[in-house]
Amino acid sequence: MPLPSRTPRHPSARARARARALRSAVLVALSAGLVAAALPPAAPLGIGDPLFPQLGNPGYDVLSYDISLTYPGRNTAPLAGVTRIQALATDDLERINLDFTHGTVSAVTVEGEPAAYESSGEDLVVTPARPVERGEAVEITVTHTSDPSGPADSGGWVRTGDGLAMANQADAAHRVFPSNDHPSDKAYFTFRITAPSGLTAVANGLPESRTRDGATTTWTYRTAHPMATELAQVSIGESTVVHRQGPHGLKLRDVVRTADRELLEPWLRRTPGHLEWLESRVGPYPFETYGVLVADADTGFELETQTLSLFERGIFTEPGYPEWYVDSIMVHELSHQWFGDSVSPRAWSDLWLNEGHATWYEALYAAEKGGPTLERRMKAAYGASDQWRADGGPPAAPKPPEPGEKISLFRPVVYDGAALALYALRHTIGTEAFERLERAWVSENRDGTPGTADFTALAERVSGRDLSGFFAAWLYGKKTPPMPGHPDWRSKAPRAGAKAPSAVKPG
Repeated sequence: MPLPSRTPRHPSARARARARALRSAVLVALSAGLVAAALPPAAPLGIGDPLFPQLGNPGYDVLSYDISLTYPGRNTAPLAGVTRIQALATDDLERINLDFTHGTVSAVTVEGEPAAYESSGEDLVVTPARPVERGEAVEITVTHTSDPSGPADSGGWVRTGDGLAMANQADAAHRVFPSNDHPSDKAYFTFRITAPSGLTAVANGLPESRTRDGATTTWTYRTAHPMATELAQVSIGESTVVHRQGPHGLKLRDVVRTADRELLEPWLRRTPGHLEWLESRVGPYPFETYGVLVADADTGFELETQTLSLFERGIFTEPGYPEWYVDSIMVHELSHQWFGDSVSPRAWSDLWLNEGHATWYEALYAAEKGGPTLERRMKAAYGASDQWRADGGPPAAPKPPEPGEKISLFRPVVYDGAALALYALRHTIGTEAFERLERAWVSENRDGTPGTADFTALAERVSGRDLSGFFAAWLYGKKTPPMPGHPDWRSKAPRAGAKAPSAVKPG
């Protein structure tokens, strides 16, 4: 996204004095390193997210990322990378903290000038040659590597049978590229992926160009809507891109191993129908394209990466899965394009808004296609709900993930437990008001980052009712409230030391 034009400003006396002092120091030192030495020791920062307090960084708003990656042809070797970040300073900054780990930095510039840098925790701390003033547009360029090695469950790059894909949720994008790695700071993305010419590279958004240079090809993709870092996707492999048309002429593209093209077609061709089904319930699809990326990998989850959802190959090839189940999981990930991608969480404790809604539409679709009825699924969830709350906290105030197991944040309480709260809400305000709420939520907050308080306020406005007591109990209570319309439903008392089964994260 182009930066706004810079308007000439008249700096304050304080700012002029500080700038003169810094220029003098730079001239004397002939190095940004001595300027950095005058500051307190570098330290990792964060924006105070309740679940990931050191994730994200204060003081600036990222407008766009331009990420160049060069794949050497082996998915165990580091990729060469250059990440250009266009940002707007929201505070005066003597230092700029970026989230970045699992890569080696060889150079950093700020506005084209060399900058000092060092690592602190999982932050890359940059000291520009001159401080950045509040309201100033700034470009930060980091030359780095991006290492796909390491434990598969740590997130970031996923090594597939034929290359690489990404799975950055919840806080692993900074294992791939320097960023402000928090969903509240969405930005536009451009990807430039260079790979051996026999491979195919695909990323979020629409293709912009493909240029061959000898034995390598560079593929460029650009998003038309802002995106959270955790939703970034790059696929490199022996792939075929399958094109088709969706509702209203929407461009659909699926990415599959070339060898699996015919095998997976019966599933791929279902997406237009899934889109029509969801549009009839929540309104127009919010992005420029959609498709599924089927990876030859065993991740244990599916993931709603923006415009290109990640699926394990096994979910489509395992004969034990009922057809209605696979269909409904595809709808789950597609639902996230509205709930979680277009409308992203302000904090990770708002995760229930993503997963509860995606589970809700997954359950509705499954009920229509031969799966359990909605009432049966919700009654079963109600029976387990008290145990889920004891294990993971209430839906809108989940407990932090287990140490070293960040994916443990995705517990049943934010899936079926949150969908159960939506079921209770529909009973309370009525089906017609609930459906208006759902449409208003995604249309009024498109490309935004609202939180739980915004959802509850909208529900009250749409229904014309005071729902403060309802939401306090259903979203924050330690015990599951009585279910409206089903006074006979009972939740089993949690057992000390017992653990509800972990969710197999659909995404």
